[in-house]
Parts: sequence; structure tokens; C-alpha cells
Amino acid sequence: MESTDGHIQTMSQSFHDCCVWKGCEETRHWKIPCGDEHKYLRSQDVLQRTGSNCNCFHGLVDRVSAREPKVNQSHITLKDIKRKNDYENYLCCLLLPGATQRAALAIRAFNVELAQVRETVSDKQRGILRMQFWKDSIDHIYKGSTPKTPVATELAGAIHHFKLTRKWLTRIIEARAHNLSDQGYRNMEEVEAYAENSVSSITYLLLECLGIKNVHADHAASHIGKTQGLVTLLRSTPYHASRSRVYLPLDLIVKHKISQEKIIRGRDDQAVKDVMYDVACTAHKHLATARSLTEDVPKEASLVFLNTVVCEWYLKALQNCDFNVFDSRLQQRNSLLPLHLWLQKRRKTY
Repeated sequence: MESTDGHIQTMSQSFHDCCVWKGCEETRHWKIPCGDEHKYLRSQDVLQRTGSNCNCFHGLVDRVSAREPKVNQSHITLKDIKRKNDYENYLCCLLLPGATQRAALAIRAFNVELAQVRETVSDKQRGILRMQFWKDSIDHIYKGSTPKTPVATELAGAIHHFKLTRKWLTRIIEARAHNLSDQGYRNMEEVEAYAENSVSSITYLLLECLGIKNVHADHAASHIGKTQGLVTLLRSTPYHASRSRVYLPLDLIVKHKISQEKIIRGRDDQAVKDVMYDVACTAHKHLATARSLTEDVPKEASLVFLNTVVCEWYLKALQNCDFNVFDSRLQQRNSLLPLHLWLQKRRKTY
């Protein structure tokens, strides 16, 4: 199997078998309330192969249904998400079964829409208006109105099919809205709180899609979400620094007596490395805590915890680079990631 980007090498047919839309004949249509009528989205209208050069990756098609008026098709293509925005989580979604995979793709696409707001608007007020649009869209979905955008349409299908908890969706929007400014975090607790609200909430939704209601699974999801949030903070530091932004906790910057200017310039300074080390240690601690709950967590939950593979890989790579987040080796895509994710799924662990 090869990706169009040339980053994925030939792999076994078994990985392909895990990625296809199958085993859910009873859910081939999602019913979305629309006043006194109902509209149906056919699975073939939503999932298709991304191209002849990619034998197992499926994306959301450029159209949801010919019956949906005025659909902005450019926002729904998960091929773009795979290549540019959320490639690793996209791979994790492909290893989920049947209708859960489709719902996960919708939830991830929704998250990408929110994450892109800060980078695409010219001022904070416009970003707030965009977030309000999504709040209103969620309100309309739960009231049974027909969504007007492709991502919202698919999200509506997931919400009604799996009876997803509204609180988690609202919490993601509120966390993203609160994070629209360029102001950094005051301390590690603020970073963890943001990760809990924006990342862990997604994991709670995915657990609901699998029908898992378990306090230990929720506990593990909370720590894994914080791990992923902290790893994302580390990985995004070079990108933000190139735009004169620093989101690392202020208390760590003060503790190690460095200026934000050093971080913006990408200095290979030991004090800067010490800040990254502290963040990485906190991320590793949360990952270890989540894994300590393995015996009490249902095996099925490991499917939504596959992103621990990504987090562990990055933390080890960062350690090998002496905690220099600006090292060019950390910017390279892990070409073996699909294989590692597949093996993790087979082991039914995280």
C-alpha cells in the first residue's frame, strides 16, 4: 500500500481489511431528523477511496448527497485532513470498526474545523463569531434541524446514531474559543485543563461511539488526552515560534530563566531544552498513569487510545534529540506509523 505522498510503504492486506467500511449493514443509512420528514445519507455517498494510488485509505467524499443544497464541499474532504491537518488521528480512525469509523471521522473533521479558526481569521472577534456558528450548529442538530455544512451533516448523523453527549461537543467549542488569543498559558495546570477540555472530550465521544461506559476507561481517557495535548504543545512550538508566538507555560519559562525571544529564535540553548524536558516529563507521567489502569479498562477501549503510539514515539524521538524541539529529525513523518498502529490494535492494548 502506498500513499499519494509517498510516505507509506507496502504493508500487509490485513491492514487494508481493518480500514474498509464493512460489517455494519444494519447501519448503512443514517437517519437525520428534519422536521416531519427524514433524510438519509448513504454510506457510499460519504466514504470512498482517496485514489488509485491509495488502496486502503478512505476519505469523506467531496459531496455528501446530491439532495443537500448549497453544500460547501471543500470542507468535508478527509483527504485534505490526512495530508495537511490531522494525518495521524486520521490513521487511528481507519482502524475503528464500521459505523464507529464513520462517526470518528466526523468528530475529527469537526475538531479540525475548530482548530483552524485561530489560523484563518484576521482577528479574535471573527474567531468568536465562527465559534458561535458551531455552537448554533450543535444546538440545531440536537433540536432536529438539518445542518447546512458537510461536516455538520456528518456530525449530526453520528450524534443521532450513537446518542452522543452534547456536553463534550460544547466543551470542545468553548475550549477552542477560549484559546483564540495569542496569550500563552500561565502554568502547567492551564495546559492540562485545556487538553482535558479539547482533547479528552474527543476521546469520551469516541468511547460513546463504541458503547463503552466505564469509569476506568474515562479515567484513562482523561490522562491520554492530557498526554496528547502536551505532546501537541511540544510539537507545535517550532511552528508557533516561526510566527513569533510562545505558548509554553510561563512558570516554566521563569523557572529556567529564559526569555521568549530565545524560543522564538529557535536557540539550541540548554535552558530551552530544560523547559521542553519538564513538559515532556509531565506528558510521560500522564501516559504512565493511563497505562497503569490497563487491567481495569475494557479491551475494546484500546481502539480509541491508539494515539498513545504517536505520543510515545514522539517523546522517545525528543529524548534522542536531547529535548531540542527544533531538531529537523522531529519534523519528519514516521513512515512506519500505520504498521505500529495496526500492531497495537492487534495487541488490544495502549
